[in-house]
Amino acid sequence: MRQPHHPEPDPVLPGQESVWDYPRPAIAEPTKRRIQIIHRGIVLADSGAAWRTLETSHPPTYYIPAADVATEHLTPNPRKSLCEWKGQARYFDITAGGDCIAAGAWCYPSPTPEFAGIRDFLAFYPDPLDQCLVDGEQITPQPGQFYGGWISQYEAGPFKGGEGSRFW
Repeated sequence: MRQPHHPEPDPVLPGQESVWDYPRPAIAEPTKRRIQIIHRGIVLADSGAAWRTLETSHPPTYYIPAADVATEHLTPNPRKSLCEWKGQARYFDITAGGDCIAAGAWCYPSPTPEFAGIRDFLAFYPDPLDQCLVDGEQITPQPGQFYGGWISQYEAGPFKGGEGSRFW
């Protein structure tokens, strides 16, 4: 059987982490970085108490405590998905400034024991939102429309999700 091609990691600059040094299986850990989400002028989230999930070749996905999220802009969506490490996710539509983003946020109400720290914390797909900030920096959404990773100055890639990365 042919082994999947793994790209050469990008050079790691001062202050960066290589996503190729992140573990597999994935982990969750607290972060001290300020995470903000703003859409159509509405602050959907602003937190200094977020957690991030890390997995080889992926930029971090940030999970924000519900107390730091404007949950009045979230409506349950019937979509569910299953992560082999975190468990079953439930989704929420985001309504802000006249926009409705279907299944734009998700959480794990009953995560696996290894991910108990993110129980009921909310994650957001950054692509459809106006501003997703890490310590004030506008991030780049992880490519591919499937993953919810946030690429900032703090990560060196290349990042899974783009063309040709399916089997990394």
